[in-house]
Amino acid sequence: MKKGLLIIVFLSSFLSVYSQDRITMPIPKIDLNITEATTPNEVSSSLQILLLLSILTLSPSIIILVTSFLRISIVLDFVKKALSLQQMPPNQVIFGVALFLTFFIMWPTFDKINREAIQPFINKDIPENERINLDQFWEKSIEPIRDFMFRQTNPKYIGFFMRLRGLPAPNTYKDIKTFVLLPAFVVNEMTVAFKMGVLIFIPFVVIDLVIASSLMAMGMIMLPPVMISLPFKILLFVWLDGWELLIRQLFRSFF
Repeated sequence: MKKGLLIIVFLSSFLSVYSQDRITMPIPKIDLNITEATTPNEVSSSLQILLLLSILTLSPSIIILVTSFLRISIVLDFVKKALSLQQMPPNQVIFGVALFLTFFIMWPTFDKINREAIQPFINKDIPENERINLDQFWEKSIEPIRDFMFRQTNPKYIGFFMRLRGLPAPNTYKDIKTFVLLPAFVVNEMTVAFKMGVLIFIPFVVIDLVIASSLMAMGMIMLPPVMISLPFKILLFVWLDGWELLIRQLFRSFF
């Protein structure tokens, strides 16, 4: 009880001294006003802000769908399932590896976008005649991505989506719209990833069959075959240097 009274007296004396010295610290005020747009320029600015926020929100999905991340992440997940691993490596590690491999594979494309689109658009030090406007920035940014998607996409998927929309046959690749190329690229990436996943599964399925048959022949029906086959599959994967083989084949599949 006495300790409580001492604490109250101390706080009271401290607050009195603080109020007498008038120690003040500026606190910033954040104000957000939403008013009615009355001019066309204000409407245009508001729409541009909403468009920018929408792009920033969808940017992770865009990066996943227009780069090599989709194929790499699916193949790595197939490896995890083929090895019968539940928690190791964690999904965060799998997606982290896929992300860094994506940067490694897509670096020439990103570098071209930076040199031909980003720097001429934002760099104030370059000559005025070499700078580009917003429309040119969009064209020069999307062109390297389109070239990458064209190199990876099977033409039959492009023709499939063009027939679905009833579009005429294009004369050149530039005549193919981006909204046609995007789903064709995504379907192609999933198809290639599943084909690679099946090839990865085959040797591990053979090990599972051999272990299951052996346990059945010994009458050990109640023992889960996965518990016995898991060490053998991991040993086979390590002995063959599976990560190096896998990453090499993933890299070669894009070039």
